Amino acid sequence: MAMLEVKNLEVYYGVIQALKGISFEVNQGEIIALIGANGAGKTTTLHTITGLLKAKAGSIVYNGMDVTKTPGYKLVGMGLAHVPEGRRIFATLTVLQNLKMGAFTRKDKAEIDETLKMIYKRFPRLEERKNQMAGTLSGGEQQMLAMGRALMSHPKMIVMDEPSMGLSPIYVNEIFDIIQSINNDGTTVLLVEQNAKKALSIANRAYVLETGTIALSGDAKELMNNDQVKKAYLSE
Repeated sequence: MAMLEVKNLEVYYGVIQALKGISFEVNQGEIIALIGANGAGKTTTLHTITGLLKAKAGSIVYNGMDVTKTPGYKLVGMGLAHVPEGRRIFATLTVLQNLKMGAFTRKDKAEIDETLKMIYKRFPRLEERKNQMAGTLSGGEQQMLAMGRALMSHPKMIVMDEPSMGLSPIYVNEIFDIIQSINNDGTTVLLVEQNAKKALSIANRAYVLETGTIALSGDAKELMNNDQVKKAYLSE
């Protein structure tokens, strides 16, 4: 069953068309990777899905509901969380305060406390540093905090924008392991990632974006062996 259906989506920045009628779907329980060069439209796609940008044409259906014009804060309450590019943590708040910000749409304090325990179990370093200012964390720890904050909303689906950007190889491996474990626990994942090799290694299916259009799509492992994809995105 499709949890997210994007149909003929068109997005403009002024007179420049960033997305040229793209269509794709994300089924419940999948990890879907969106790969492509800088400027291909990956972040624009995520921002439009999560209500940060307005579509000029086309539709976005989430969990059977048309959410094309739904603002982002309402989508969080509907179970759609966003881990933005560059992490966007609140640097002058503590780790714990950042995490609690992720639960702003939830009302049941006991359930929030239970989720917080689960976050600390998944990210032990966040518990160790819960009273530390978020801006003093390392890049990898900040990425974990951004992911933990999104998970505090108890999402059905999480979209992640460049989670491995700027991280050391050790942290990159750790972040991808965490993405897989989040998915194994039942959360659907839409992943935008410059590290195409890593993204394809954990995804079920993938879409390749080129200048606002979908150039290729298919099983992630098959795309990993596609000569065109290898040449453009997987060469060392």
